Amino acid sequence: MERHRFANTDLSVSIIGLGCYGMSGAFCMSRVDPNVPVEESVGGMAELVREGKTRFISLSECSAESLRRGSAVHPLASLQMEYSLFSRDAEEQGQIAACKELGMAMMAYAVLGRGMLSAEVPKVEEMAAEDIRTDLPRFHSANVEKNLRLRSALDAIARRKNATLAELSIAWPMAQGSHAGASIVPIPGAKSRKHLEENLRAADIVLTADDLTEIDRIVPPGSASGTRYPIGQMHRLNI
Repeated sequence: MERHRFANTDLSVSIIGLGCYGMSGAFCMSRVDPNVPVEESVGGMAELVREGKTRFISLSECSAESLRRGSAVHPLASLQMEYSLFSRDAEEQGQIAACKELGMAMMAYAVLGRGMLSAEVPKVEEMAAEDIRTDLPRFHSANVEKNLRLRSALDAIARRKNATLAELSIAWPMAQGSHAGASIVPIPGAKSRKHLEENLRAADIVLTADDLTEIDRIVPPGSASGTRYPIGQMHRLNI
C-alpha cells in the first residue's frame, strides 16, 4: 500500500492548521513512479480523502493510460501538465482527450513558456545562475534564437488582437479547450498586480477558429526548439 508515501500529509495539515473542511485544493502527485502501479499510488491518496486530509486528488505529467487507470480506483479532479503554445505534448499524447473522456479538467502550467511568451523578451545572459531556465534546453544558445523568432510571429498576432503576447498565450489554451470540448484551465503566475490584471484580461480575448488555424500554421506542435525539460528528466514524463 502507498499510504506510507503520503505520511507527511498529516504533518503538513498540522503545520498550516487546516482541518477536514479547510483543505480547499487538490492533493497532487507530481510524477508517477514507474516502479509502482498507478492504481496503488492513487489508492494511497484516496485514503487521504477518506480521512478528511484533502478533498480532491490529482496527477501531474502522467500518461493518458495512467489517468484512466487511476480514475478507475478513485475519481481524479484534474491533470496538471505543461501546456502552452510552445509545449503541446498533451494534444499529441492524448491527455486532453483523456481528460475530456473522464470529465476532469486539465490544469495547464507554464502557459507563458517559462517567460519565453511573456511581455518582455527574456535575456538569457542576464539570468541568475540559480534560475531554473539556465538548465532548460529551450533557453540554450542552440535553440533560443529560433524560439525567439516564433515568439515574434506570435507577438504580431497578439497586437492584431489588441493584446499582449502574455494575454494571447493565456487565452490560447482556454480556446483550445473550448474547441476540443475539454476544460483546460491555465494557471499562470502573478508576481505583481500588473501581471494579475494582465492574466485576467486574457479571459476577454476571443480567438476564432481562423485565429487558431493561423496560430497552428505559425507554431504547429513540435515547432519549439529544444525539449521542455533537460534530456535527463524527460523519462519522468508521460508515464
